[in-house]
Amino acid sequence: MTKITAAITAVGGYVPQFILTNKMLEEMVETNDEWITTRTGIKERRILKKEEGEGSSYLAIQAAKQILQKKNLDPAEIDLVIVATATPDSMVASTAAFVASEIGAKNAFAYDLLAACSSFLFGMSTAARYIESGRYKKVLLIGADKMSSIIDYTDRTTCIIFGDGAGAVLFEPNEEGLGLKDEYLRADGSGRQFLGMEGGGSLMPATEQTVKDKKHFIFQDGKTVFKFAVSNMADVAERIMKRNNLTDTDVSWLVPHQANKRIIDATANRMGLDQSKVLMNIQRYGNTTSATLPLLLSDYEDKLKKGDNLVFAAFGGGFTWGSIYLKWAY
Repeated sequence: MTKITAAITAVGGYVPQFILTNKMLEEMVETNDEWITTRTGIKERRILKKEEGEGSSYLAIQAAKQILQKKNLDPAEIDLVIVATATPDSMVASTAAFVASEIGAKNAFAYDLLAACSSFLFGMSTAARYIESGRYKKVLLIGADKMSSIIDYTDRTTCIIFGDGAGAVLFEPNEEGLGLKDEYLRADGSGRQFLGMEGGGSLMPATEQTVKDKKHFIFQDGKTVFKFAVSNMADVAERIMKRNNLTDTDVSWLVPHQANKRIIDATANRMGLDQSKVLMNIQRYGNTTSATLPLLLSDYEDKLKKGDNLVFAAFGGGFTWGSIYLKWAY
């Protein structure tokens, strides 16, 4: 019997129209374009304004609709919708359930997956298991984050980094040996003291004081997070290559989380990859958290060829990190 693998058969992406440039940030906080570009590689990021939509679900729906149009897919055929997000519409009602209803996926079950910037990467693993089980045929995985909703635009350590966006992929069964081949996923709970958001959860429910103290905005210890991200993203990417006997020649593309260009460069260097094999759009979007990986696939879709070896790598708050080896299916 032929083994079923989980392959990506379509991609979609969406970013809001409003562009927040480095020059505009110079008027908001004490920073400048050269400083931001040199340290992060970011030139601009997209922000979802109120007149465009309300929350992460809006972004997710737009990305999902792209896939439906590209594949001429009846949404009723979708079995499962997973929304990978760090900024759900609300803390109780599932954003994924709302997205599924809005796109017409009436026969799908749906839920959110939260692992900070690793959410989409972990979601790939989850979606693949459902497909490999043989029970489900079409799993829609969406990475969507409205990071502007949890950013303090007077804090120059965070407001320069993040943007809003969404990307989506459709996973389907494959019998050619294409799709997700291997994964190495990790977590270290001690990391939440260095990157996270203190207010709004069960540990620190919202009060008048938590709002005054700006506890509902994201914070990060930049140096510590950078150190962990550089070493761990590079480590797992190198490990996935060695475990699958992949050389730099075998790897067609590195698909790295878009947090910082220096982290991406360090990962590519550890893998021995030329920059021409590294997918990057951080200069245009900044860090869109759960959306970075699928947005890369959407932006570079025309460069990807059937059989290409892709290595995904991500690192997120918590800490969470990992790498996935996938063969492109179309």
